[in-house]
Amino acid sequence: MNKETPKYWRLSLILTLCSAMVISACSNRYISAEKDSVSIIADTVWAFAQNHPDGFTLDICTMTKPTRGIAVSYAETKNSHSRNQLDKVVSHALKHDGFVGGWLNSENGLYYFDSTKLFPETLLKEAIQFGKENGQLSVFILSTYSEIPIDGKVAEIVERGTILVGTTGDYRPLSFRKSDGEYWGFGIEIAKEIASYLGVEAVFVQTSWPTLTDDVLAEPQIFDIAIGGITITDTRRETMLMSEGYLANGKTILCRSSEAGHFRSLTDIDKPEVRVMVNPGGLNEQFANDNLTHATIIVHPKNEEIPSLVAEGEADVMITEITEAPYYIQTDPRLAAPLLNEPFTHGEIGVLMQKDKEDLLQMVNNKIQIMKANGTLRRLHEKYGLVYVY
Repeated sequence: MNKETPKYWRLSLILTLCSAMVISACSNRYISAEKDSVSIIADTVWAFAQNHPDGFTLDICTMTKPTRGIAVSYAETKNSHSRNQLDKVVSHALKHDGFVGGWLNSENGLYYFDSTKLFPETLLKEAIQFGKENGQLSVFILSTYSEIPIDGKVAEIVERGTILVGTTGDYRPLSFRKSDGEYWGFGIEIAKEIASYLGVEAVFVQTSWPTLTDDVLAEPQIFDIAIGGITITDTRRETMLMSEGYLANGKTILCRSSEAGHFRSLTDIDKPEVRVMVNPGGLNEQFANDNLTHATIIVHPKNEEIPSLVAEGEADVMITEITEAPYYIQTDPRLAAPLLNEPFTHGEIGVLMQKDKEDLLQMVNNKIQIMKANGTLRRLHEKYGLVYVY
């Protein structure tokens, strides 16, 4: 037996004995407990806190830690610290919601406690509003261990009721703007999932590859996030924030099916007689300029038109991504992607946003992680014929 075991056994016994008493006291969660009961519960919470210095939210009616919800502290118990003020916190919690939050302030060595209200995670707006009314700096999402500032970017989006999503609308099957103005694609569905997670509507704003960086950095902001085929790069991360990846990516080519056997490497493409077409301002053009010094490079303004132009003989090769190429070879038999399984580069696609919006980045990453865990991301990959690697 570990020499530390007796300490944890005693704590477990205390929690077990007091749980029975507390459950009885909390049969009605909004009841006023006797002074002695409050003190016993406070002793139990204090003992629990010693083993959870990084912070916790505790249901003092069952002495268990809830794993979901948005925890927000009441103003009445703000700045209550150490054991001598814990009775007040417990008493308030028993009269209200039955939850106590606590954490150790490493700067002064004091434990701080609050009577806490727990909101469902679908009610972020209501939780933030309650936090404002109670003079709090942030709310805390238990399932993802995320602190959301009351006056941050997420709060602004939630208050507005919409998240503005910049997208090019020219990159099938990730982002495409149809003739009626409606947006369609894998990235569009990811944006809607993020919006739903925040409890708001997604509103799509047109951007372009040449203006993407300027549009993201614009003040006042044109949109909150950009999505749809945006590769995660160190250069972008120098001036902006990028989420974790939600789609594997890599450079490849489209060509006519009748000429697929001619293009087996970059060397086969990098010849003066080969006409390579790219869209302007993005990483496709950059890749062509960096790697094809002999081929004839043609810059065409509309990315979505290039596959048809290649098929019709206006160019021989299109530089594209392994995310885009499968859609075109499935919908146009004149086209082939002979190097689809041997991409020239390897990377990931993510969500782009301004720096200093870390709370928004955290929420976007939270949603991506949830989608990976619950199978939503895999189902979207399958829906659009994309390779799932997570």
